[in-house]
Amino acid sequence: MTSGTSGSGGTETSGSGDIARTLELLWDTGGRPSRGPKPTLTLDRIVEAAVQVADAEGLEGLSMRRVAAELGTGTMSLYRYVPGKGELLDLMLDRVQRAPENPADLGDGGWRAALEALGRETLALYRRHPWLLHVNQSRPILGPSALDGMEKVLTLIRPMGLSDPELVSAIIMIDGYVVGAARTQLYQLEAERRTGLTDAEFWQAQVPVLEKAMASGRYPVMASLSEDTFGPDFDHFEFGLQRILDGLEVLVEQRRAGGPDTSQASRRDHCG
Repeated sequence: MTSGTSGSGGTETSGSGDIARTLELLWDTGGRPSRGPKPTLTLDRIVEAAVQVADAEGLEGLSMRRVAAELGTGTMSLYRYVPGKGELLDLMLDRVQRAPENPADLGDGGWRAALEALGRETLALYRRHPWLLHVNQSRPILGPSALDGMEKVLTLIRPMGLSDPELVSAIIMIDGYVVGAARTQLYQLEAERRTGLTDAEFWQAQVPVLEKAMASGRYPVMASLSEDTFGPDFDHFEFGLQRILDGLEVLVEQRRAGGPDTSQASRRDHCG
């Protein structure tokens, strides 16, 4: 499940359409005509075309008219299948969040491997569909793909021995971390596209001033950093992901050993 939001390029909101109608379409519970000519379009084709448009042009390029053009049909023909852009967006969100068919894609069965794979797969999802970062999913419409994914992850991490709210919180924690990392990467790409400067060219332009600043003695700690400190070889995403998992592992071991509930103690200290 994703929860990305972003102000860059505008923000759309999940659940902004007719919720009841969206759920009907997601879960295929609406009635279908038994007679009449076979439809030339399908809802599946419409959603797939909409995803392709958003991938190529961003949400700002997404409209019912644009999707119809992608399919080579008239705009009004789309409204036979989906009421409008709000409902279509929720169908797109569920489509791109389809869980991997192979359970091995979420690791070797252990909870840490599952959350580790979840983090990497979610980052890959945002890279494939950057427009997801421009959708406010604080109140998502839950379709079959979203629930299938949640079911698969929860099945693998339940042996952690945490409470049910804590298990969900672990997933939210990973997702929130990935959203931040993905947004930073997206902004870097957008900055390069808009300015015409590569990342290397951008920082090289600042070298003369920064060298003088470091030589001034005003920033002794920064001046002492190794030359590779800000180099491209260090994987900041992986480092952060592993530290989150390390922290969860400490909690899991405490629970298994019957040690103190540090989360409860923390709440008591905060309230006290």
